[in-house]
Amino acid sequence: MLRVTTARRTWLAPDDELVCAVQDTSWGWMGAVASPRGLCRLTLPRDEPEDALREIADAFGPVPADASTFAGIFSLLERYFAGERVSFDLPLDPRGTEFQLKVWAALRRIPYGEAWSYQDVGRAVDRPRGAHAVGQAVGRNPLGIVVPCHRVIAADGTLGGFGGMEYLKSRLLALEGVNVRPSR
Repeated sequence: MLRVTTARRTWLAPDDELVCAVQDTSWGWMGAVASPRGLCRLTLPRDEPEDALREIADAFGPVPADASTFAGIFSLLERYFAGERVSFDLPLDPRGTEFQLKVWAALRRIPYGEAWSYQDVGRAVDRPRGAHAVGQAVGRNPLGIVVPCHRVIAADGTLGGFGGMEYLKSRLLALEGVNVRPSR
């Protein structure tokens, strides 16, 4: 089991009581962190549980486990992975800058089965020339799948980035019936 000795929680309010869980899903191991206000982080599917735990520990330091908090979230994810159109209408508590929060809110407005370009997202947050800044905010999305950053593609119709996990982005888009152009 992964043990972390250094906590990097300086940005959290002293009364934040976080809990986490790591679960094996049909697409891989996923980790989740929640505060009393909502879901703070959801890792993308990983090959090993330690990978999800490491991502959580790097972001939050030690967090107590409470699998019961996340049963509903993981159930929704399994339904989504099975091809069911699921509404991730969950209380969320992402941590980020004001701009990042605006971008992440815009991502939630991208309909299932559609893809927007980084420029489209920029226009949605009143930064029509801010594709690069939007891309950085999308890349820092702590709630992948629930906040569907996989639905953002390059202006030329290719995948664009996905933190080194383009195969997963392609798989998620295919699940939703979105066709993208092959990368050059």
